[in-house]
Amino acid sequence: MSIQSRKQDHVNLALSGKVSFREKTNGFERYEFVYNALPELDLADVDTRTTFCGVELRSPFLITGMTGGYPDAERINRGLAEACDACGIAMGVGSMRAALEQNEPDPTFSVVREVSQRVPIIANIGAAQAAAWHRDGSLSSYVDRALALTGARALAIHLNPLQELLQPEGEPRFRGVLTAISALVRSEQATIIVKEVGAGISGAVARRLVEVGVEIIDVAGAGGTSWAGVEILRRHDVSSVDHLWDVGIPTAECVRQCSGIVPTIIASGGISTGTDAAKAIALGAHMAGSARPILEAFADGGVQGAVNLLREWELQLRQWMFLTGCSQLNDLRNASILQRIS
Repeated sequence: MSIQSRKQDHVNLALSGKVSFREKTNGFERYEFVYNALPELDLADVDTRTTFCGVELRSPFLITGMTGGYPDAERINRGLAEACDACGIAMGVGSMRAALEQNEPDPTFSVVREVSQRVPIIANIGAAQAAAWHRDGSLSSYVDRALALTGARALAIHLNPLQELLQPEGEPRFRGVLTAISALVRSEQATIIVKEVGAGISGAVARRLVEVGVEIIDVAGAGGTSWAGVEILRRHDVSSVDHLWDVGIPTAECVRQCSGIVPTIIASGGISTGTDAAKAIALGAHMAGSARPILEAFADGGVQGAVNLLREWELQLRQWMFLTGCSQLNDLRNASILQRIS
């Protein structure tokens, strides 16, 4: 199967409602805010603005990388970019391997910059491919092309050993990934973000990444789409791999473990409300990312459907900031206002 067909499969399965984690959640239900009856501020005083990749955002949200590289992805990415522009948030694109390995321009990726000059765009390459390209000396060239194609301010390197292990066309070859990431950080071609794709990054892995200079990590934990599940459903030998469906670290636990280790944490993986985002920030995250819920809103209601959902999340975040007496996001990033439910 071609990479383009595989990408379309991924989006269709993500929208099917069949690929959530079965028994594992994002973990945020285990925490609740300590209500503040004396907030000493007005709701109008609450300010959700933040700076990401040198750009001021209206709120700390990111549509995480989902798609690109097949015909209908141009429509999807255009619509999501329009929603990001309307809401003043950031956007990632899906894996760019297919586009980078062909010589012709790919409008499914370039469309995002055509829509808006102010939305911070995050380009995206796979860790296994980064390691292979580093070994053959072509990594810098591929990165330059990825940045030029998207007009991106940052480059995400996605760690997906579980997905590659289970993908029928997978390439579970991860030797040399940390060396390639270190080389990218040193090259200063772009701000480097290291992310998982839904199975989570532990504190121990975060330490190894920080040691080579990584400053932004998207934990992309368990609790939302099971990409193991996506790939399992694409296989003919389901019974031999079905036990891996729920592998992953819940997002809340990832944020907790990485807090204090990583300068900037993006919390994604099962983020489906502004309440999830608020709890993630209170645990130590700086941004909250989401993919499938926004894609579903776009599929149901177009650009306005995605905008409505994102604005609802922003309102929920503002409400929790008011109820905990936090006028700024930095005030919310305080674990004492969040308590674990026994």
